[in-house]
Amino acid sequence: MERQDKKPFYTFHDKHFGKATIENYVYTKKSQGNRDKTVNRYIPNHKVPLTEHGHHQAREAGKVLKSILKDDDTVCFYTSPYMRARQTTVDIIDGIKDTGIKYKVYEEPRMREQDFGNFQSTSDEMQQMWVERAKYGHFFYRIPHGESAADVYDRCASFNASLFRQFSQDSFPSVLVLVTHGIWARVFLMKWFRWKVEYFEDLQNVPHCSWIVMQKNENDQRYTLKTHMTTWSELKDPQRIERMREDTSEELKFNSNGRLSDNEMNRVVDATVKVKEEQVRNALETRKLYEQFCECSKNGCSNQEEDGLT
Repeated sequence: MERQDKKPFYTFHDKHFGKATIENYVYTKKSQGNRDKTVNRYIPNHKVPLTEHGHHQAREAGKVLKSILKDDDTVCFYTSPYMRARQTTVDIIDGIKDTGIKYKVYEEPRMREQDFGNFQSTSDEMQQMWVERAKYGHFFYRIPHGESAADVYDRCASFNASLFRQFSQDSFPSVLVLVTHGIWARVFLMKWFRWKVEYFEDLQNVPHCSWIVMQKNENDQRYTLKTHMTTWSELKDPQRIERMREDTSEELKFNSNGRLSDNEMNRVVDATVKVKEEQVRNALETRKLYEQFCECSKNGCSNQEEDGLT
């Protein structure tokens, strides 16, 4: 039923027609905001366009969708109102136009990306906000004048309820494509699969232009996530820290509206990564102790072993 992006992201849903239901998410990040870190100083986030490479990625996604569709399929597109999502939708549709497959397109404001607030003016303010967010947690921390991921969760819940009502209609198309954004997509998966906040916090950003597949089990009518979602805790130290720097830098460049120099940007990234790495280490230690506790509870352990868990 859905698809994903931090900029545009696409979702593929194959409705139940005596065949397995599959949902694919494609994640596209190549907008002008990813290329030019100053773009948000003069262009509102929702008006940031795709780069030419971003258009190319979206057209390639259209080819993939074309290869998946059956001759008797019909398609319903839902797109975020952001310019880059609209452009992505157009490029995807261009890839299936010559098939003769019927489709409809709807714009859905609830699929917009997390709101990162008004313009930030100084590097000190940006560092304070991003470090606070890392300490507090990405899910509950509300960006000043913006949203938290928990706010996005409420929008996802409302949108899902609307989708479920449509799914009950016999006239609903056989394929649903959602063109949306990365944080929204991860929150959607969290809502759908009832993931805990801790797991959401551990998730990495989705790689550029990747597919996330959800497949329906016809026996119990439940969905299984077929694509592995990479977490921070599964990466080892040097790789994890380097990946955190890349991930944080990319997110900061796109979503910050402040006039940050390269040195200021690096300072914010360094401070944020330091906090995130500390949190991951603490989480790993807590998980280790919990697993030891469960093992002792299951098999029994000596008083000495129990003392080691306290």
